[in-house]
Amino acid sequence: MDQQTLIQIIANLVNLGVLSFVLAFLLYRPIRDILRKRTERIQGQLAQAEDEMLKATEMKNLYEQKLEDVAKERDDILSEARKLAADASQRLVTEAKKEAEAVRTRAAANVEMEWERAQSEMRDVIIEVSAVMAEKFVTLAINKETHDRLFSETMADLEGMKWRG
Repeated sequence: MDQQTLIQIIANLVNLGVLSFVLAFLLYRPIRDILRKRTERIQGQLAQAEDEMLKATEMKNLYEQKLEDVAKERDDILSEARKLAADASQRLVTEAKKEAEAVRTRAAANVEMEWERAQSEMRDVIIEVSAVMAEKFVTLAINKETHDRLFSETMADLEGMKWRG
């Protein structure tokens, strides 16, 4: 090796060191901020998913309580109809049976309508929560290879951009 080659190697190493320092200074902080913001966004989405799940559970419990109340009310109505039928004469027994049957039909129709509505609402809530959870899962399921590829693409895009100072 001659002296000229040695000087070029040293100059190239110094240039490489300066360039590395400048790039680290210019790019490290923005990339760190991007990653921090991404982490905060993901944590916020996870918290929101938990809140949605709690709301869905509360709604489910509320609907189950309403269904129990409707069943109790139906049972109360049927008991009342039976007591009236036992106290009345034969003619009143026939009318009471007809009335009890009408009440039972209405109560059953109301219970069925309420049940279908509750199922529909719970299905909608579960679909929303599932969509949020799936989005979170996909976000969290990005493997290292995909992450590295996305990082490389982002870095290539950043290198192509003009920096405004």
